[in-house]
Amino acid sequence: MSNHLKSNYDGMIVLDVTPESANWQYLSFRVVRIEAQQVYLHQTERTELALVPLEGAGAIQTSAGDFALSRAGVFQEKPSALYIPPGQEFGVVSDGSFEFALGAAPAEGKYPLRLFAADEIRSELRGGGAARRQVHHTLAHPLPAERLILYEVYVPGGAWSGYPPHCHDGYGGSAHLDETYYFRTDPANGVALHRNYRRDNDFEEIFAVRDRDLVLVTQGFHSTSAAPGSNLYFLNYLAGELIGDERKTPPYDDPDYAWLKDDLTANVMRLPLMG
Repeated sequence: MSNHLKSNYDGMIVLDVTPESANWQYLSFRVVRIEAQQVYLHQTERTELALVPLEGAGAIQTSAGDFALSRAGVFQEKPSALYIPPGQEFGVVSDGSFEFALGAAPAEGKYPLRLFAADEIRSELRGGGAARRQVHHTLAHPLPAERLILYEVYVPGGAWSGYPPHCHDGYGGSAHLDETYYFRTDPANGVALHRNYRRDNDFEEIFAVRDRDLVLVTQGFHSTSAAPGSNLYFLNYLAGELIGDERKTPPYDDPDYAWLKDDLTANVMRLPLMG
């Protein structure tokens, strides 16, 4: 299976990643789009699940009641996120079009079903210079979950995200986390580059990603850059060895570039050169 996937709108399931298809242990990811009068049914089985609206409006029907979720678009407003524990069945219905993402990971059922409202989701600006971006902590510590971690990131055209490059694959003592990057661009014909690489062998992947593409981070350090004129959004689901409060553990930065955290505007070439 390629680590760079394209969305497929021939059916209700737009993107689908399982631990078996990704050849990893923890994380499942799916993007679903339903139209009016369609019904999407899902059984969480032995996983916890987080549902995030991407565009449109729908109702999630659960044993604890119905939850109305809507979003004008990922560049227009923050989402609410619905957390659903193991052993639950739910359905999604809509009066129109509704596109949403699902991420799931093995869990024991420590936390109840809960809707995280948009105003509960912390937003921050990170970085500086050409690595300035906005991050939404959609389901990140201290919001409770067993293994799932979820962020939304906004990168202006011409800027980088995830810089300095970082990893969470066991290298440097880091915990292992599976991760997906689901991309949207503004405008829709925008483009970005995503890189996965390791320092201790010759593994390297560089993908030219476009609107609605998905990249799997199976190993290595990683970072993303948005082309000038291409504003970028990406949705990160992560799950792995970190459980509960351990989910606040930071990744491991590539020591070749970690010094940039002190000043992301350092070593910038000033033009013109040489007169």
